[in-house]
Amino acid sequence: MKRIAILTSGGDAPGMNAAIRAVVRTGTFHGLTMFGVNRGFHGLMYHDFIKLTVNSVGDIIHRGGTILRTSRSKEFRNAHMRMRAKEALDYFGIDVLFVIGGNGSLRGGYELAATGVNIIGIPASIDNDIPGTDKAIGFDTAVNTVLEAINRIRDTATSHERIFIIEVMGRESGQIALAAGLAGGAESILVPELPFDIDDVVKRINSGIARGKLHSIILVAEGCCSAIQLGKKIEKMSRQETRVTVLGHTQRGGTPTAADRILASRMGSYAVEMFLAGHTNQMIGAAGPELVMVDLQDVVDGSCEFDREIYQLARILSI
Repeated sequence: MKRIAILTSGGDAPGMNAAIRAVVRTGTFHGLTMFGVNRGFHGLMYHDFIKLTVNSVGDIIHRGGTILRTSRSKEFRNAHMRMRAKEALDYFGIDVLFVIGGNGSLRGGYELAATGVNIIGIPASIDNDIPGTDKAIGFDTAVNTVLEAINRIRDTATSHERIFIIEVMGRESGQIALAAGLAGGAESILVPELPFDIDDVVKRINSGIARGKLHSIILVAEGCCSAIQLGKKIEKMSRQETRVTVLGHTQRGGTPTAADRILASRMGSYAVEMFLAGHTNQMIGAAGPELVMVDLQDVVDGSCEFDREIYQLARILSI
């Protein structure tokens, strides 16, 4: 009887639990033995395994976070510790390790595969910046969390006739800022992928005021610039009262949206089916409505293209 182990690693993303549930239930359906690894690669190195059953994953599809918990392990970068992780998998007789996480986690899986471990990756990242997939688990929920905040802040921004700068997550990726900014009607969207001109930002604010606009919403990805410093500059240049809201880790938590639950369920189940069909050392990817297999080598060597067309659309619609 084949054995599957599952771990979640790196930053948590809403929908991870739905993916765990799908893997366990699909594996159980096919008569496989299922294990979970607590605390990501750290737990793997220190033999922190638990048995997973259908009952273990009951009542979790709606929960954010991950029941297996997660961590960022610097130790795992050491080749000796990766061999220790392999030995743990061998000890438990694991045939394949499912790694659920973002770029760092998938790179960790790729490096572990070099020791002879069979790996299947499932992309989960609120940043949606993983090569080889159009969508990562957790992105839709994070965008909707930001959108809800924009809607609330817009109410008070209008009441007080203020400029609001909203900082969202994204050290190297502006995907959350772009999607939430377009959906929320932000006047300006600032992302790490593109340079910005503060004079242009202020010009758009003043243009709106001249037309009788009562407020402005500026969405800033954290990797673009300091929202607090930007707020001070904009207030000085525009002479308009400006406030800054940093959404922080609220974007990671909360019940996953229907879209994320469905994506996670599809990816988790598909991962098991692909393993049984003989696929390993690959990641599940979404290509439009279809699920595909992507070599881990291509994932770690690849990059994501920023959607300039959507960015331009957001600029046009925010006049």
